[in-house]
Amino acid sequence: MANFSFDIVSDYDKAELNNVFDQTQRELDSRYDFKNTPAAVEWMDDKAGLKITGNGDWQIDAILDIVRKKLAARGQSQKILDLSKELVVANLKTTQEVPFKKGLDQEKAKKITAIVRERFPKVKPQIQGDEVRVTAGSKDDLQGVMALLRVQEFDFALQFTNFR
Repeated sequence: MANFSFDIVSDYDKAELNNVFDQTQRELDSRYDFKNTPAAVEWMDDKAGLKITGNGDWQIDAILDIVRKKLAARGQSQKILDLSKELVVANLKTTQEVPFKKGLDQEKAKKITAIVRERFPKVKPQIQGDEVRVTAGSKDDLQGVMALLRVQEFDFALQFTNFR
């Protein structure tokens, strides 16, 4: 009997995020309501997130809305945006750093494995670092697990990789 497996990861596509960044900058440059304002989007160090600058929190929210729309258009989840950092107000400008979420911590991985074990007793999920490997004897079981996890409401993005 052949064993089939795939990995569950929480990651993002860096190339797509480059496209989101470029499209967001173009829209900020062309929109009339952002003319003559400090509205800008910059990369955080090593492209691990975005630094958003605006006149106030309303403008930060408007720029984040643009980023969300661009993410959706590029097929990326909005759940990769970590909006937990506080707004910083200085020199008549408001700034917010928005790092990208990546990887599954133990708590999230345990939550995933519990859901999989409950619905698919023949499937074997294993936590391996910041990912979960799911192994089964049939591809149909694995596709069932994928379908189950796609309809779950998690506060983090999920991708399925390494299907074999």
